[in-house]
Amino acid sequence: MEIEFRAGYIAVMGRPNVGKSTLINALLGQKVAAVSPRPQTTRKMQLGILTRTDVQIVFVDTPGLHKPHHKLGYHMNQNAAEALEDADLILFVVDGSDSPHDDDRILVDLLLELKKPPPVILAINKIDRLEQSDLSAREAEFQELVPEATPSQISASHGYYLNDLLNLLIAYMPKGEAFFPEDQVTDLYEREIAADLIRAAALLCLRDEVPHAIAIRVDEFTERGEKGVYIAATIFVERDSQKGIVIGSGAKMLKRIGITARLEIEKMSERKVFLQLRVKVRKNWRDDEKALRRFGYKSLK
Repeated sequence: MEIEFRAGYIAVMGRPNVGKSTLINALLGQKVAAVSPRPQTTRKMQLGILTRTDVQIVFVDTPGLHKPHHKLGYHMNQNAAEALEDADLILFVVDGSDSPHDDDRILVDLLLELKKPPPVILAINKIDRLEQSDLSAREAEFQELVPEATPSQISASHGYYLNDLLNLLIAYMPKGEAFFPEDQVTDLYEREIAADLIRAAALLCLRDEVPHAIAIRVDEFTERGEKGVYIAATIFVERDSQKGIVIGSGAKMLKRIGITARLEIEKMSERKVFLQLRVKVRKNWRDDEKALRRFGYKSLK
């Protein structure tokens, strides 16, 4: 019998740090999206493409919806909102270990603005952090925000019930042909993924007041055959004091960021990596549209 192929786009939405990128990586079975324990690791839309013999799901990983405090924040929210317009399905990811936040309600407001909203799956993540007796009450709290959504309790980091969620997602995919070649897993080049992994390493290593003022520019990405790849990148911060923190005493912090990033890039690329980092100041770049464009963010409307 001929298999009836399905293909569609799923907008993966939710507030910062609920586990959207972790979930996409888990469903794909490989790391294509940068993750860290800190909020707003994802700043731009990225596609994660899952292809099987019967279906191709294009996951649209979006920045976490939040109340913005600068032009970068407005861009991130706009980036996420745009993903809703062409989606066949919305995967609304929430943190089941906590009650709904105001940032969760931002997505609800966006859904209300859509003329023809697609179906919504409510993925209640991080259930490993909850007692079984509390799950029903927490699900009811989130279900009240989106009564029409179909709930699914999961733990992306532990892999709990991900097959059940995947089967649910497939059922909503429309019949049609694949959008991408079967061996393509993301729309980003290795150079762009490397920049995200460097920033994720900085988020992991640095203190609270510094990480979100960081941008990464990859200056060189050169293949060296059997020797692997050479990457030179610049870490941009907004103030001189932040530059000192990123470099650290005796350049120890910069080395720590470099080692952390290099190991992650090697896992992603499956080859040896030589990584060289430097730090520069670009004052108030998060409110500078010219700087935002240079760092790869689309012009704001």
